[in-house]
Amino acid sequence: MGKKRIVKKGGGEGASGASARAASGKSAKKKLESGILYVEATYNNTKVSLADPKGQVATWSSAGALGFSGAKKGTPFAAAKVGEFIGERASTMGVKEVSVVVRGVGAGRESSIRAFATKGIHISSIEDRTPVPHNGPRPPKPRRV
Repeated sequence: MGKKRIVKKGGGEGASGASARAASGKSAKKKLESGILYVEATYNNTKVSLADPKGQVATWSSAGALGFSGAKKGTPFAAAKVGEFIGERASTMGVKEVSVVVRGVGAGRESSIRAFATKGIHISSIEDRTPVPHNGPRPPKPRRV
């Protein structure tokens, strides 16, 4: 027949919840009052990093690092989860205020910032630093028929 499985109540968190607890306990050593939140939103993924005012990264995460895979990494839902995760880490560090720098044109631009703001951290400014080409790549040769 096999062994019986014993399910413990209260342990309903997945693998990401266990790693979140370990990571947030580790990053609580650094104490920050203010910082810079960098959001890189591509079509395929959303990366969020929190840095001190000098620009040195204190903590980071991405949709792929939280367990999303494939096309799900580029969704607003995955970006919101990343924003919540970084917000929790930032609140354990004691961050009160951040300025946000956004790069990229992906779906997770706004949702990651909204989810981060739900953790009670004041957002002082939002700056868009999406790289825009002046001329772009060389166009393809015309078709010969």
